[in-house]
Amino acid sequence: MSKIKVLTVFGTRPEAIKMAPLVLELQKYKDEVESIVCVTAQHREMLDQVMNIFDIKADYDLDIMEKSQTLCKITTKALVGLDDVLEKSKPDIVLVHGDTTTTFVGSLAAFYHKIPVGHVEAGLRTFDKHSPFPEEINRLLTGTIADIHFSPTENNAKNLRDEKKVGDIYITGNTVIDALKETVQENYKFTQDELNNIDYDNKKVILLTAHRRENYGEPFMNILDAVKEIAEKFDDVLFVYPVHLSPYIKDNAKEKLGNIQNVKLIAPINVDDMHNLMAKSFMIMTDSGGIQEEAPSLGKPVLVLRTETERPEAVQAGTVKVSGVNKSDIINDAIKLLTDSNEYEKMSKATNPYGDGFASKRIVESILYHFGKRQEKPTDFKV
Repeated sequence: MSKIKVLTVFGTRPEAIKMAPLVLELQKYKDEVESIVCVTAQHREMLDQVMNIFDIKADYDLDIMEKSQTLCKITTKALVGLDDVLEKSKPDIVLVHGDTTTTFVGSLAAFYHKIPVGHVEAGLRTFDKHSPFPEEINRLLTGTIADIHFSPTENNAKNLRDEKKVGDIYITGNTVIDALKETVQENYKFTQDELNNIDYDNKKVILLTAHRRENYGEPFMNILDAVKEIAEKFDDVLFVYPVHLSPYIKDNAKEKLGNIQNVKLIAPINVDDMHNLMAKSFMIMTDSGGIQEEAPSLGKPVLVLRTETERPEAVQAGTVKVSGVNKSDIINDAIKLLTDSNEYEKMSKATNPYGDGFASKRIVESILYHFGKRQEKPTDFKV
């Protein structure tokens, strides 16, 4: 084998943020690796933003996104499209990331073609197949198919060993920490002027993200009601909420929060703006997964607006607290951070358990080792 042909598959903005540093790292090994990129475009506009920021071009673009798409449509369109891509590109290994529908379909398509699968961000678990939905099942199924598991932490690797997963396990750290090294800048100018005009020195800016499908209904209404009450109680607080494109999220957010003076509802922002907004914020309230990994690097306390997390390391480290989706719990946890300087200091100074910025290099070196181009197994990431 002269070069290892590596096909990297992703389709959403969160995947792109975490796979971009890996794609860039693969490109550094031109004598040993042929890097091919395929996007399903399960998300379109938000995916393209990340591709442009990291200057990554897709060799194959399935462009599957359509209005009001269902999980079944995403799955079938991506599977048919990837079947054709794999037939044409004939890679030696397919890399997928995390827990999206694209992740599962990419691994399944590779399995049908008898091509090895490398699962980046492997081994995260809530142990509840309906939460997050459908992500928990996506990562379980991908873990069953994968031949190489790239786990961010020892805890993730333990999950895989406990499940007796087949394949090699490498502990690499999380590639999102690699991405932060590229995006966060001290004198950053936001692409949205309204973010440049915020008084970050005198306002306690709370970054809010809330869009999880399993929170639709009463949980999401509780989150919005809690934000409304906190905003009305604290004049020095400013919520900034990049609102997801989902009509359900947009309509309800506008109805509940649209007329509150110290709540800014803004359009989704690109990864540069998001990372730098996190860095300038006082704290973060989110139902996102990736932010729980990014925030510890930036010294920002996080309240998780879910009933559980597949990222317990940050909870154990003390930088993340699972507030749940009960209105009073969310309000109480937020007020504690806003008024108790000792509690805030404790959470903001916690150690980051997710990486040191070299996860992508460990993953590439692990692939080279797997295919016999390196004699020594790469050293695992340790906190």
